[in-house]
Amino acid sequence: MAELTTKTVTDAGRAVGRLIKTIEGEARLDPLAQKLAGLIQKLVPEGPVRDLLHGVPLGHPAHPFLVQVPLGAWTSANVLDLLPGGWIPATALIGVGTAAALPAAAAGAVDFAAAHPEQQRVGLVHWASVATAGTLYGASFIARITGNRKAGKRLALAGLVAASVGGYLGGHLAYRQAMGANHAEHVPHLTPTGWHDLGLLTELPEHQLRQRMVGTTPVLLYRDGERVLALADTCSHLSAPLHEGELADDAELGPCVTCPWHGSVFALEDGAVVHGPATAPQPRFEARVTGGRVEVMLPGAG
Repeated sequence: MAELTTKTVTDAGRAVGRLIKTIEGEARLDPLAQKLAGLIQKLVPEGPVRDLLHGVPLGHPAHPFLVQVPLGAWTSANVLDLLPGGWIPATALIGVGTAAALPAAAAGAVDFAAAHPEQQRVGLVHWASVATAGTLYGASFIARITGNRKAGKRLALAGLVAASVGGYLGGHLAYRQAMGANHAEHVPHLTPTGWHDLGLLTELPEHQLRQRMVGTTPVLLYRDGERVLALADTCSHLSAPLHEGELADDAELGPCVTCPWHGSVFALEDGAVVHGPATAPQPRFEARVTGGRVEVMLPGAG
């Protein structure tokens, strides 16, 4: 029986995996995804609002945090529909959940616009599922306040099914495709401890970005006279090589680098996120010049 149960679970996982792989590889979704991404970027231009929706002040994406309200309210309403006297609070929760879905959707949209194609393909199906859920719950709310109890409960139940599909796909985006995860989190764990020689200072051109390696860890270097700034070169958003990005000088923050893939901006002084879609700062290396040679050390490495 144990072997049969294990095989059943494994086979189910394989079937789901094949379905997800099909969605991830469906390139015919790309034109629609690109149009939507462009529209989202026009509607929410680069600036404080977009950074807020990405979750830059939080230090991690805002979307997973915001979806707790609609999903919690909707699911609770479905439970209350099964209990005596639960009709009025269930109706109130569906109204709250439907309203709260709007900011959650806005946060998810800006994240979608800055994702890889494979993530966007899954994201489109995720969006379709949660949009269907929101529509069904919204229709349930209308049915309820107009006195149609039977339709209100049925629409809410259908909304729960759609929301569950969307929630599963959202989990796949976050945990399997690592959308929104910190892609530089591994740096302190793989970087050797202590100070590391990266060559002569004179080999680094001034006010330009260069990459050097500390073991297997790529490091971004920037030289300003006798001073060197160093960050992890792997972008925390989706692993882009930051040394291929653009360099700019901010009047307040000093030199900054713009990610070449999705436009995240980091301060070279300390790795802080200036603009999203990245939400996690870049790991900062301490740097010094000893005997004309550049040495770096990552605090907390190892």
